[in-house]
Amino acid sequence: MDGTNEGAPERAPGSAGRRTARAGRRPLRTALAVAVVGAAVVGALGALPDAAEAGAPAKAPAATAGAALPFTSQEAEDATTDGTVVGPDHTQGTLASEASGRKAVKLAAGQSVDFELKAAANAVDVAYNVPDGQEGSLAVRVNGEAVEGELTTTSRHSYLDTPWIAGSTTHHLFADTRLLLGRDAAAGDTVTLTASAETTVDVADFEQVAAPAEMPSGAVSVVDHGADPTGAGDSAQAFRDAIAAARGGTVWIPEGDFTLGSELNGVSDVTIQGAGNWHSVVRGSRFVNQTQSAGNVHLKDFAVFGDVTERVDGNPDNFVNGSLGANSSVSGMWVQNFKVGLWLTGTNDGLEVTGNRILGMAADGLNLNGTAKDVTVSDNFLRNTGDDALAMWSLNAANERCAFTGNTVVQPNLANGIAIYGGTDITVSGNLVKDTNALGSGIAVSNQKFLDPFFPLSGTITVSGNELVRTGALNPNWKHPMGALRVDAYDSAIEADVRITDTTVRDSPWSVFEFVSGGGKGLAVQNVTVSGATVENTGTVAVQAETRGEVEFSDVVVTGGGAAGVYNCPFPEGSGTFTVRDGGGNSGWDTEWPDCATWPEPGGTGAARG
Repeated sequence: MDGTNEGAPERAPGSAGRRTARAGRRPLRTALAVAVVGAAVVGALGALPDAAEAGAPAKAPAATAGAALPFTSQEAEDATTDGTVVGPDHTQGTLASEASGRKAVKLAAGQSVDFELKAAANAVDVAYNVPDGQEGSLAVRVNGEAVEGELTTTSRHSYLDTPWIAGSTTHHLFADTRLLLGRDAAAGDTVTLTASAETTVDVADFEQVAAPAEMPSGAVSVVDHGADPTGAGDSAQAFRDAIAAARGGTVWIPEGDFTLGSELNGVSDVTIQGAGNWHSVVRGSRFVNQTQSAGNVHLKDFAVFGDVTERVDGNPDNFVNGSLGANSSVSGMWVQNFKVGLWLTGTNDGLEVTGNRILGMAADGLNLNGTAKDVTVSDNFLRNTGDDALAMWSLNAANERCAFTGNTVVQPNLANGIAIYGGTDITVSGNLVKDTNALGSGIAVSNQKFLDPFFPLSGTITVSGNELVRTGALNPNWKHPMGALRVDAYDSAIEADVRITDTTVRDSPWSVFEFVSGGGKGLAVQNVTVSGATVENTGTVAVQAETRGEVEFSDVVVTGGGAAGVYNCPFPEGSGTFTVRDGGGNSGWDTEWPDCATWPEPGGTGAARG
């Protein structure tokens, strides 16, 4: 969790307690101070302190969980190649660990990967990596015939260091590059990518992009106010003038490439619309930056590419920083290479964020940073974020009745896929989260406050119908696992009614359901029910209980279990007990890890007691 909030305190130094082993006893846990950076907070440290912690194209059918996407993703490791498959790996900082599916294909100069299309496409976006300090290209052929143009590659946005975050290493290894093919390729056709120099290809997103939309009647074009569609000149003032002229109506961004040398503010009561996010492109590392707005702002159907190459938490290097105001919306956007996609403070009540792509953030994808009411974030695709992909943080005032629904999150490479830090009557439903890395869970429901005034979880927290694939992490600093789904009484006991229902968890590298008081205070996790979960292939345990409390489980079915069913070791010693209450219908996890002085290892290592 990160971003910028004007008027926040200066950066405070972080500290961390080290694990101290005692012979024959469970390791001692000490308190962890979270690094606070300017107005920004690192959400990746929410684990135990001693341990680790326009004419829209037709959409493909939605999966059981996740967004309905206008493209088809195809993994390089499943394609034909003369390159080398790397992975699988879960060690932060390696190429494979930060690839979707934990695998990718490394190409030497002249080597290729051939994708047989699963659906018609006229465009491709590729997640790739090149060695630090290098640049190159991927030549593109369709059925052996070269297309005009190439996919340019660079290491510029791939190597980020966050030394103030305990346990982090160089990360954010993959970047995105995209190209319109200039022809329609059919399902079954072959698209070949050939590297000019060493390049690792993770995944290719193939899309049938619609023709540019036409300008709405009555709209005000930024070009008519002096904007340069070639990108050579600075169009920021032209955008401001168009916004002022269009108040109450629509600003039109036509097909073209526009450079903004400075951010926009005073944006209210206006729609800013493009011809489609493959056609209308804005370049600049800050787009909207304002503390308040009268609202009714609608951003839709264009792309904004930043050029953020390092995470500086005191800088508002975000697509949207602050407030869009009440009853606003963000839809059909392509947002790439910022620090944060949307860092939302001030008034954003009734905001709808839907159908967007958020790629390559140095920190969060989206964060509701307190005071938000009735916000819906749905049907978005987020990949390769450097902190929580989607977060709600109830600082200054509680987020109320807000929902993350039907989103797809892939490779949040430093923190959680979805994180809820406090708030009232919050919903997390129908989301697909895949491949978390290093310091987070697929979904975290937490009372970690970071700063005051913080408003803990209250009312009903609904976590329903989510699918978690290869989620959870081994914190590299503390060597301690974090569950695929975590409920954390970090700074205060869980008093809200937390209902976790109809969850699917597949191929979890470590544990599945974790219940913890991450501040080391032994605060209670209570009023929690888990019902209707399908768990397939667990690295260590189904339930990782590390604080006192009680959770009822029903209809939780585990196949391919790990070392044991339950790890039940509340901390601190003597603080109380954790009760696993059987609500019936459970199977496949009726054993218990016997030794609280050791952690289960993935793959079923160690003896369990029945």
